[in-house]
Amino acid sequence: MAFITKHYLNESTVLGVWKIEEDIQTLLDMVEMDNEDRRKYRVFKSTSRKLEFLSVRALLAELLGKDSRIVYNKNNKPFLRDGSRFISITHSHKLTAIICSTDEKVGIDLEYMNANINSIAFKFLNRREKVSNDPDHRKYHLYIHWCAKESLYKICDKEGINFRNNITIHPFELKESGEITGEVRTRKINESFELNYTRYDNYAIVWTKKNYENIEISGEEQSCFTARPRQNT
Repeated sequence: MAFITKHYLNESTVLGVWKIEEDIQTLLDMVEMDNEDRRKYRVFKSTSRKLEFLSVRALLAELLGKDSRIVYNKNNKPFLRDGSRFISITHSHKLTAIICSTDEKVGIDLEYMNANINSIAFKFLNRREKVSNDPDHRKYHLYIHWCAKESLYKICDKEGINFRNNITIHPFELKESGEITGEVRTRKINESFELNYTRYDNYAIVWTKKNYENIEISGEEQSCFTARPRQNT
């Protein structure tokens, strides 16, 4: 089994990471899919997409138990069917990660780092953001910015957020792992966030969490989160 880590960030929030080393049949034997899962699974043509789909469900079972089920809204945002937790999911190359919480909104992103990000940095960096010019560190620094912005986009769950114009990651000293701050500014959002980042092999991983009472929640999301969450994870 390629389960890497299950890390409790606090009493209500847990983060898990799965490294995909299994073949499709092995993962199929590890998960229990309902009719909706099977319907979605049959649509996928590529092996990589099937492995991603199955690894998410294998990881969710490790974190919350085999009865946990993911459903999606019209924008393909994931929720837990029982509404017990907020959840955010990410996958890239051979890694899958999930963060979920009973009383905090969450956002997570991981990316396999390649050399191409430097050529598109102008699309997501703004003038307030500072990135190292040292070639040994620049790629990781850029990927942290990208993953951080993806995480903030997910936690805010609002259409029309532009990575370059609406999200700013405050300048920080680059380390292997650390904490950073960022802000989202639009006509409807004026929020600051704390984020954590780390590197695993050639992956950058960034996550954020914030008490949901301090963030505006869409009506659709409220309908998926109907009761005060349980405190045990």
